[in-house]
Amino acid sequence: MPQAQSHSDRLDRAQWLVEQDAKQMAQDLAHMIAVDTSFPPGAGYGEFADLMESLLSGLDFVFERVTVPDPLWQSGAGESHGARVNLIGRRQGLASGRDVCGLYYHVDTVPPGDGWTSDPLTLTPRGTRWHGRGAADMKGTIAATLSALRAAKAAELPLRFEPTLLFCTDEEGGLYPGIRYLAEQGKLLGHLLNFNGGALPRIWAGCFGSIDLLFRIHGQSAHSGDPVGGINAIEESLPLLNGLKALQRQVETRTSTMPAPPHFQGRPLQARLTIAKVTGGSKGSTVPHQVEILINRRYTPDERFEDVMAELLACADKTMSGSAVLGMEHFLVGHLAPVKDPVGPHWPRWQAALSKGFGWPLETFSTWGSSTSSDMGWVQQAGIRELLLGGLSRPENHTHAADEYTTQEDVVALAKSILLYLASDFPNPEDHRTYTP
Repeated sequence: MPQAQSHSDRLDRAQWLVEQDAKQMAQDLAHMIAVDTSFPPGAGYGEFADLMESLLSGLDFVFERVTVPDPLWQSGAGESHGARVNLIGRRQGLASGRDVCGLYYHVDTVPPGDGWTSDPLTLTPRGTRWHGRGAADMKGTIAATLSALRAAKAAELPLRFEPTLLFCTDEEGGLYPGIRYLAEQGKLLGHLLNFNGGALPRIWAGCFGSIDLLFRIHGQSAHSGDPVGGINAIEESLPLLNGLKALQRQVETRTSTMPAPPHFQGRPLQARLTIAKVTGGSKGSTVPHQVEILINRRYTPDERFEDVMAELLACADKTMSGSAVLGMEHFLVGHLAPVKDPVGPHWPRWQAALSKGFGWPLETFSTWGSSTSSDMGWVQQAGIRELLLGGLSRPENHTHAADEYTTQEDVVALAKSILLYLASDFPNPEDHRTYTP
């Protein structure tokens, strides 16, 4: 009679299955990248939810769709459209008494943009690099999770935590991210593992808040060869652009006490103001009647949202006073709250899982934050303080830029880390120690 497998044997087999699963991971990622979920406009969320239900078939999940009400996410600027469909996947017959771990993914990407050397919505392998919009940020992390769940089921691996999958909308600058709505509606159980991070030996110290503010300036169109009565909206907006540039220099003197990333080489994290987009005009023979100016403001956890907004609006009012324009409107089109001190009791176990999955010695882990942003700030404001962080982004893999990529090695390593963290046979939490630099 064959000897029953121990939990340890099953865990070893599950890790081996992940290592053999690269082809299926790539196929899953290819399907995900092919669904355009770019924000704005964010019109592909329903189609992506359909895909996830299909890819998870056979893994014993049941699903709930939660749609963010239109008045919460519509900014009035008209840049977004489509239902904000969030998908929650829970396994059938949840084990009583088992702690829940919510695995979070934002399904939106930034728009493809220019400069690609391959189709951004087609997965393009180049050696072990997998190129495509969202490969690193963050559809590749979903492919890793699917592999871990397949391996756990095939190896009949007992789990320490019950995984709940959270596929969420509008992280890439949205006004009302899906995870915020889920948190405020009491849909989040247990602790949360956020995959919007990097493939780095890092303990998360938090991140900045982010504001996307759109100014729309109205002039009067006319023939450019005979512009009687015309008001050139672009030219009249120059005082605002100059004022924002002056404010940028002031803003960037403000620093954070949050530890900076290692590649900052001792420089502190600083607040940021970026003039991100200027749009106006149609042709050379017409005086432009309207211009839109989009700015992004990254603010430290020590700054108040109300103060930051007041400063931006005061700059606009001061610089445009006395202008000939017919009107100026502003729209808050995106807001992510800052994250502060997210470390908690589950971090030692997750750190140990990352150490084993990626092969990073525990002593190489360091604690740092960033001036990038996350929708996890809304989760903290809803009362969930501890936020684990992992992911696939690296400084060199063109996240948010042309030819974004992840690597097969990183996806496999992340899948093994997830598997280890969830497995009941991974060493007890009291055996783990967080390295404190």
